[in-house]
Amino acid sequence: MIPSSFTYKRAGSAEEACDLAAEYGEDAKYLAGGHSLLPLMKLRLAAPEVIIDLGGLRDLSYITDQGSHIAIGALTRHHDVEHSGLLAREIPLLAHAAGQVGDPQIRHRGTIGGSVAHADPASDLPAVFLALDATLVARGTDGSREIPIGEFFQGLFETVLEPEELLTEIRVPKPAVAGWSFQKFTQRAIDWAIVGVAVQGNQVALVNMGGTPLRAATVEAALADGAAPADAAAHAADGTSAASDIRASREYREHLARVLVSRALTESRSRV
Repeated sequence: MIPSSFTYKRAGSAEEACDLAAEYGEDAKYLAGGHSLLPLMKLRLAAPEVIIDLGGLRDLSYITDQGSHIAIGALTRHHDVEHSGLLAREIPLLAHAAGQVGDPQIRHRGTIGGSVAHADPASDLPAVFLALDATLVARGTDGSREIPIGEFFQGLFETVLEPEELLTEIRVPKPAVAGWSFQKFTQRAIDWAIVGVAVQGNQVALVNMGGTPLRAATVEAALADGAAPADAAAHAADGTSAASDIRASREYREHLARVLVSRALTESRSRV
């Protein structure tokens, strides 16, 4: 399908992008890699009047060591995250999970910031960043602010970003505990996860188990109380609101969550 007509603007800087977004308000959308927005536009599920292209902002593509954390520019491609030697050493969960996103074409075009800002609960990387306790940096016309990722997701495709704000950086603390795992169950390798799990130490986050990416709080509490991985994993579906759709029932997703959390916890402990 062909999307509805729109006005195209190409930003030359993050400041210009924010100014354009402030000018056009909720009628405008940022375009990064395009793998989230363009399919929605083709299906007429999104019809922005103005597209602000961020593709020229090369200064927002980087991965740098900042001592206590790794700073990742929001326009860094999944492929670059996957193949970063720095991330492989310091935050292997993130490098591995980035390599599980879609297919090579998607990973070469899709951006890590676009994946987070789109706030799709079926997306892999938002849950990974939840498990890693990342901090997001957003820039608006009034300057920049830091947002803990636990406060970022508000609902299905909804975040705390203001219409004129642009996600510019993701700051990921270097994990204090080495153990990690990323598990997901799909119909095909390139599909969205029916259910996914990211584990870093005793921090557990779930993919596609509610209206937002979420932490498995009951599992984490059980682990903190000394529960074995299998016993803690039995609580993986507690407090979730998984959907029933053509790919899986709610009950099946809850079953998958328990199975995958158990596998992920077991694997993560083998890496300590």
